[in-house]
Amino acid sequence: MSDSFAGIAEFVDAVEAGGFAAAAQRRNLSRSAIGKTIAKLERRLAVRLFHRTTRTQSLTEEGQAFYERCRRALSEVQLAEAMLESGKREVTGRLRISMASLFGRRCAAPVLVELVQRHPQLELDFSFGDRVVDLIEDGFDLAIRNGPLKDSAGLTTRYLARQPMTVCGSPAYLAAHGQPRTVADLDGHACIAYMRSGFVRTWLFPQAAGAPIEFIPDARLRFDDLDVIAEYAVAGMGLVWLPHWVVGDRIRSGALVEVLPAMPRLHFDVHAVWPQTPHLPLKTRAAIDLLAARLPRFME
Repeated sequence: MSDSFAGIAEFVDAVEAGGFAAAAQRRNLSRSAIGKTIAKLERRLAVRLFHRTTRTQSLTEEGQAFYERCRRALSEVQLAEAMLESGKREVTGRLRISMASLFGRRCAAPVLVELVQRHPQLELDFSFGDRVVDLIEDGFDLAIRNGPLKDSAGLTTRYLARQPMTVCGSPAYLAAHGQPRTVADLDGHACIAYMRSGFVRTWLFPQAAGAPIEFIPDARLRFDDLDVIAEYAVAGMGLVWLPHWVVGDRIRSGALVEVLPAMPRLHFDVHAVWPQTPHLPLKTRAAIDLLAARLPRFME
């Protein structure tokens, strides 16, 4: 049974650190040691987990699926360890948390409310908003942030989950206008776009090597609310590119249909962010461990 876990932690580190060299630095090992460990894991599984070039490593489709399961398993172990520690010391006090509005209501808050149910002396203050807060100046203990971290000076971060992006449209729209098979086929389709600060978000489609393919949607409807975009897609107003957790229930119900299912999906990472401190308070650690264990399920 112990052999089943051999190489798993190194594999997860290589994915999250962005390559073998960065994972080796994180673990104080040589790059070749990380490479040999992962190669051995691939031989044991009889599957290739990474596309390799002389400079980069990127996940294969099988590697992506395996990573998501491994990350979840490791998070559950970390949560179990935290629960044992919490049993020795009660989680108490007030925890102020900032998160994006829709993501917070739909995904993060339902997870964190479990902490209050488990620890009667814990208080949680939720702040929903799409502004990136200054944790220290605004007095927050913890923030949940989606996408690339622009400035983490003075902050500590931990990866929590990965959000796959999905292109979809309503059955009525696709019946009337046809279903695209490639990114190039998106040209000429009505699109509903996400817009922030006057800029429309470009749709990105990763490739095995090189930069992602970019598509700028020709959108007559533009919103800064993801749920509204999904609702107008259900109404047949055009195609959308949204996080899967926004549209997953609508796809499962048949209200929306996934488009370009064979294309690799772009993934945006979710991180916990908190002010650097020599000793992380137990209440903050308990929240972060629970999010790391539970959030990935909401991304499906």
